[in-house]
Amino acid sequence: MSKRFIAIAGNVGVGKSTLTSLMAERMGWEPFFEAVDDNPYLADFYQDMRQWSFHSQVFFLSRRLRHHHELLKHPGSVIQDRSVYEDAEIFARNLYEQGSMLQRDYQSYRELYEVMCDLVPPPDLVIYLQADVETLLRRIRKRGRDYEQSIDPAYLQRLNTLYDDWIDAFTLSPVLTVQASSLDFVANPQHLQRIIDAVEEKLALRHFDE
Repeated sequence: MSKRFIAIAGNVGVGKSTLTSLMAERMGWEPFFEAVDDNPYLADFYQDMRQWSFHSQVFFLSRRLRHHHELLKHPGSVIQDRSVYEDAEIFARNLYEQGSMLQRDYQSYRELYEVMCDLVPPPDLVIYLQADVETLLRRIRKRGRDYEQSIDPAYLQRLNTLYDDWIDAFTLSPVLTVQASSLDFVANPQHLQRIIDAVEEKLALRHFDE
C-alpha cells in the first residue's frame, strides 16, 4: 500500500494522543503530535478574548498548517494527533458563537481557513473519537493537568455539539466514528485491535476506489 495519512479528531480528553501513540506503534507508522509552540498572544487572549481571539486563532492556524506541511513531506505513512480543521471548525467557531470574536474578524479568519483547505491535501481517513461529557471529565481528571481541572462541563458539551455538526457535514475524507465512551483501547488490546481492523478496512476500500 502507498503512503497513507490518518488524522485523529475529537474533544478535549477523549484520547487522541494516546490512540495516536498506540496505533503508530502497532502499525509501524510515524506519529505527528499536536504542535506545542508557545502562542505569544495567549496571555493577552485570556485577559481580553474579544480583542485578541482573532490574533490567537490565526497563530494557531499558521502553526497547524506548517505542521500539516511537515507530515505531508514525510516519506512514510503518518498518524496525526488532531486535524488541521478543528481549530477553525470547533474552537474558532465556538469563540464566535459565544461572542468572543467579532463577526468581521471571524469572516476574515474563515476566508483564510477556506483558502488553506483548498490548497492542503486532506487525510485519507479521519478517525472521530466521540465521547460523552462524563467520560471526558473522568479522563481529564485522570491525566491530571492542573489547568484542565476546572474545565466547565457546559464548555465540553458545546464542543461536542460543534464536533458532531462538523463531522456530519465533513466530505473531504472518509470518517470512522469511534464510540470512545464504550472502548478502553489503553487497557484492552482487543479494543485497540478492533479500531485498527476498522481503519484497515476503510483504507482498503479507499485504495480500491482509487
